[in-house]
Amino acid sequence: MTNCTQAAFDFPALKRRKVQAEFSGGDITSDGGVLLLREIDRRLGLLQSVDEVIHDPRDPRYITHSQLSLLRQRVYGIALGYEDLNDHETLRNDPAIQTSVERDAVLGSQSTLCRLENRIDREVAVRLHEVLLDQFIASYAEAPDELILDFDATDDPVHGHQQGRFFHGYYDHYCFLPLYVFCGDQLLVSYLRPSKIDGAKHAWAILALLVKRLRQAWPDVRIIFRGDSGFCRHHLLSWCERHNVGYIVGIAKNPVLLKQIHEPMALVQQLYVLTTEKQREFFQFRYAAGTWKTRRKVIAKLEITDKGQNPRFIVTNLEGDKQVLYDALYCARGDMENRIKEQQLGLFADRTSAHDWWANQFRLLLSSLAYVLMESIRRLGLKGTELARAQMSTIRLKLFKIGAVILSNTRRIRFLLSSSYPYQALFLSVATRLKPG
Repeated sequence: MTNCTQAAFDFPALKRRKVQAEFSGGDITSDGGVLLLREIDRRLGLLQSVDEVIHDPRDPRYITHSQLSLLRQRVYGIALGYEDLNDHETLRNDPAIQTSVERDAVLGSQSTLCRLENRIDREVAVRLHEVLLDQFIASYAEAPDELILDFDATDDPVHGHQQGRFFHGYYDHYCFLPLYVFCGDQLLVSYLRPSKIDGAKHAWAILALLVKRLRQAWPDVRIIFRGDSGFCRHHLLSWCERHNVGYIVGIAKNPVLLKQIHEPMALVQQLYVLTTEKQREFFQFRYAAGTWKTRRKVIAKLEITDKGQNPRFIVTNLEGDKQVLYDALYCARGDMENRIKEQQLGLFADRTSAHDWWANQFRLLLSSLAYVLMESIRRLGLKGTELARAQMSTIRLKLFKIGAVILSNTRRIRFLLSSSYPYQALFLSVATRLKPG
C-alpha cells in the first residue's frame, strides 16, 4: 500500500462511460490473506521461538519496533512475495501487514531491518536451525516409524563482492553452495557454504547432529540418509554403518563399475536388438572403491533406449528388491529438487546480496522460516483440497493475494475481502483448520 495521491488519470472509455483511476481509495490492501500467515505463526509459535534465541542488544528505552515485530514483518513479507528490504519502505504502511505483526502503527524501515540482519552471528544461525528441528519434531503427534533425510546442494549465484563468494567451475559463475536437508516436504537445514568446497563438505557433521536429536525424541525411529553421487563419501557411509543409519546414495560411473556390468549389459543389448524397444533391468553386486575399507552393495540400472546405453548406479545398505530400492526409494529424492526450487524461486533464498557472510546466512534462514509457515499451511490447512500439492507461488497467488478494504476503530479491525474473490470457500476452510485446537 502507498500513501501516494495524485489526480485521476483516464483509460479508454467503456461505451459512453469514462474510465478513470486515482490513488484515493483509503486503507486497501492487496494482501488480505496475510491473516493466514498470522494464524499459522501463532499456532506454531515459530517466530516467537526465533525471537527468543536472538539477543537484542538495543536499549529498551529507545525501541520503537520490537525484534519480534521486525521478524514477522520480514518473514511475512517474503511469503507474500516481497523479496527486498526496500519493498518495506511502502509495505510498512500497509494496515494488513501492520495487523499481522500485532501493530497498529508504521512498521520498521529498510534501515531498521538491515540492522537486524547484520547483527546475526554463527551462534544465532545454529540456534535457528535448532528451532527448525524442534518445529519438525513438534509436527508429529506420535513417533514416526521411519524418516528419510534428503541432502542436496545447489548453487546460489552472487553478483557483487560478498564475503565467501568464489567461482564454481561446474556452475560457471560466482556463487555460494548452500546445503539443504529435507524430510519429505519439511525443511530441516539450510546451511550457507562457500562454493570452493566439496559438495559433501560438513554433510557428515550435520547428519550426525540430526540423528542425535531425532533419536533423543524418538529412540526407535529408523533413519535413512539419501543423496546423489555428490554425497558418496567413504567416511559418511562408514558413519551410517556404525550408527545403524540406512543409506541409499548415487555413485558416479567409473571403468570398474562399467566392467562389473559388462556381461549383463550385453544381454540387455541383445534384447534391445531383438525387440527394438526400450530395455530396463537391474543388477546387484558388491564393490569397493579404492578409498573404501569394505565392499558395499551396489545396484545398477541397466537401461538401453534408442539413444544408447544409460547405466546408473547406487550404493546402499538397505535390504529389499533391487528395482524397488532404485525406483521407489532412490528416485523419489528427485522431489527434493522441487522443494529447493520453491526456496530459490518462490521464496527468494538466493537473495544473498548482503556483504557480510552471516547476514546472508540469516537471509537464507528467513526464506526458510517463510517456507516453514507456508508448508505448514499446505500440510495442515490444504490437505485433501485442490491445493494440497500446490507450489508456494500458487498458494501465494490464490490464498494471500486478496484485495481488501480495512476499517478500524477502537473496538475492532475489519478486513472486507473482495466479494469477487474466487476461492472464498477454500479460504474459510483453511482459516478454520489453522485455528489452534
